[in-house]
Amino acid sequence: MMAHREEIRLCGYGGQGIILAGHIIGQAASIFEHKYATYIRDYGPEARGGTCRADLVISDEEVIYPYISAPSVLVAMSQQAYDKYHIENNEDALVIIDDDLVKPVPNKHRVLAIPARRIAEELGRVMVANIVMLGFLTAVTDIATADSMKKSLMAAVPKGTEDLNMEAFERGYAYGLNKAGRT
Repeated sequence: MMAHREEIRLCGYGGQGIILAGHIIGQAASIFEHKYATYIRDYGPEARGGTCRADLVISDEEVIYPYISAPSVLVAMSQQAYDKYHIENNEDALVIIDDDLVKPVPNKHRVLAIPARRIAEELGRVMVANIVMLGFLTAVTDIATADSMKKSLMAAVPKGTEDLNMEAFERGYAYGLNKAGRT
């Protein structure tokens, strides 16, 4: 039987928490789900404000080749990053966008949208838009369970921000369950 291999790319601009989100997913999969995971991050030359991405491979078996070429899931939190990376996805890819920040081109990919930045603003801190997106991603995929993601989230966020981050995750998760018709 062939191992299940999930290739995930998170992309946006520096300062959106893309790298932290990738770390949280990788930790959830490897530490709390006991799967194999690789995590590669890439910043544009501009760092804050420039395009950045986090690539993850999650598998039931040891990951021999850690690079991804055609992600099965693309999460885009900026138009510039979407424009740069959406064409690399495979035909069955799921594309998840922040619909206030990204306008997708009509193509063969299944697109799901959440106003992650707007939800984060409603919570009083735009900086948790990445965590809203993580909640949504968890609800609409089988990458990791909500319990594993929450444990990873609590282990990764700065002390004193746990409640805000958990609320952001829960809001994104609820939005995703509703969008997927799982409520």
